[in-house]
Amino acid sequence: MLNENQLSRYSKQIILNDIGVAGQQKLLESKVLVVGAGGLGSPALYYLAASGVGTIGIADFDRVGLSNLQRQILHFTEDIGKKKVDSAEVKLNNLNPEVKIKKYTFRLDDQNIEDIIREYDVVIDCTDNFTARYLISDCCYLLKKPLVEGAVVGFIGTLMTIIPDVSPCYRCLNPIPPQDGTVPSCADEGILGAIAGVIGTLQALEAIKILLDIGQILSGRLLFLDGLSMKIDEITLDRNDECELCGTNPTIRDLVSYEIKCKAKIIE
Repeated sequence: MLNENQLSRYSKQIILNDIGVAGQQKLLESKVLVVGAGGLGSPALYYLAASGVGTIGIADFDRVGLSNLQRQILHFTEDIGKKKVDSAEVKLNNLNPEVKIKKYTFRLDDQNIEDIIREYDVVIDCTDNFTARYLISDCCYLLKKPLVEGAVVGFIGTLMTIIPDVSPCYRCLNPIPPQDGTVPSCADEGILGAIAGVIGTLQALEAIKILLDIGQILSGRLLFLDGLSMKIDEITLDRNDECELCGTNPTIRDLVSYEIKCKAKIIE
């Protein structure tokens, strides 16, 4: 049962017909893993903690840098040099001390990721590289965990939700990893922080809807946000029967690690 403080803290959610007391209790008992505490992870983590998700895992091996502060709103100037997971933990505990924070300060790889993801109900991918995306998405599929994928570059943001064996997986859209040096990154193209804020917030929304089994999630749909024109487009996606991971005759049954380098901007 919710106590008096919880009833007050979450009152604006509880009065929603699709949530109520039972839904809020379910959120408090839920576990969400956010991989990446940067531009996408910052707003996603804030709203997960504010909504009362009971256990939040944060995986990030990086430290706060000055150039992060333009978009990574969990971190402040005084946090420069600190581990991002430590900086994030302080802010989230200040926001909602009831939430349990679990920190993973090491790089996720094919040797440790399964043991971590296995503990959670939903995974949110807030990473910024294809190496991590393939690893996370493959692991989520093999463990049958819902995955919320977000990406941003420039003024563009994308979002999709993957439900194993229901919606297309990440490899249905990207069967072959890109070659080194062919993929632009925010270091090459730049990024407007507010775009990351919008997509990260939507990732939190998708996770909450999955946990509560409400609304219509972006399963089988890919959302495009163009911040300059303020247009939102959507593409319907179908599963690929020939997908090596989730197709009718899958060949990928174990985790595969790639090393995919983004195109780097050279400053003379």
